[in-house]
Amino acid sequence: MSETPLIDCLQYANWSEKIFRQMHEGGVHGVHVTIAYHETFREMVLNLEQWNRWFERYPELIFIGRSGDDVRRAKVENRTAIFFGFQNPSPIEDDIGLIKICHTLGVRFMQLTYNNQSLLATGCYEDEDTGVTRFGRQAIAEMNRVGLVVDMSHSGERSTLEAIEISTRPMAITHANPARWHQALRNKSDTVIKELTQSGGMFGFSLYPHHLKNGSACAVTEFCEMIADMAGRYGVEHFGIGSDLCQDQPDSVVTWMRNGRWSNTTDYGEGSKTAAGFPDQPDWFVNNTSFSNISKGLHGVGFCDDEIAAIMGGNWLRFYDQSFGPEI
Repeated sequence: MSETPLIDCLQYANWSEKIFRQMHEGGVHGVHVTIAYHETFREMVLNLEQWNRWFERYPELIFIGRSGDDVRRAKVENRTAIFFGFQNPSPIEDDIGLIKICHTLGVRFMQLTYNNQSLLATGCYEDEDTGVTRFGRQAIAEMNRVGLVVDMSHSGERSTLEAIEISTRPMAITHANPARWHQALRNKSDTVIKELTQSGGMFGFSLYPHHLKNGSACAVTEFCEMIADMAGRYGVEHFGIGSDLCQDQPDSVVTWMRNGRWSNTTDYGEGSKTAAGFPDQPDWFVNNTSFSNISKGLHGVGFCDDEIAAIMGGNWLRFYDQSFGPEI
């Protein structure tokens, strides 16, 4: 099991030396980080500039990841490979040519929507899901061509199912949980999970409290029993972790995540009717040193060492190898 790297396929932390050192201490070898929610292309590039400064300042801890081999390198060198992703297609604006440019800059994941209707598809908060748009179909084809992963974590049911059908390459839901386990707008139906896994796609289990049964009080055993149920239904090879860890973010950041520039009123988001602040993490998963608690929990519900290694990083590594290069 020690030969397999540890990968978290979604975090949106308030990045700092402290967090980078916690990644090092926790033995985290690959992290998919959000660099855009509602940013334009130019604003996204400014976020890349900030990451370049962190890479220059902390080269012993982090470096940009572009392929699965970078995760292997990170494990050998005891560092963390950082993979960029968008939670909204806003950085490509209305220009399909920016998809290849974003991939060239190091972006490896792009959600077609973030809760709302986008130019590409419908988000899970909309009353009517009209599916993947004409632009969306062409965007998926271009993403497939260059090696930019289609991520449907915040998308509506119809849009997600259509994207799975349209995409010629396996796609991902990087951070969500099954709706059968806990009802939330962002959690996914059995139909979606079945179609995703049958098409070779990957599903990352979320530790964000609004996605968990019993919220912040969710027990590690409950979480791991949910993973065991999904692995039994659809095969362990399709699952990993996408923690959605928002460590050290101020509550004001939720306003940007939920409202962007599209709303003049507070969008409280799922799980909250009165406040848009971040919920407390479960006490067994508070930062990047906590992944061992998940591994122990998986062992406790009956997974063998090879299965635990697959869930904790091996499955994502295989997916990275298959997904980040140009279509053959």
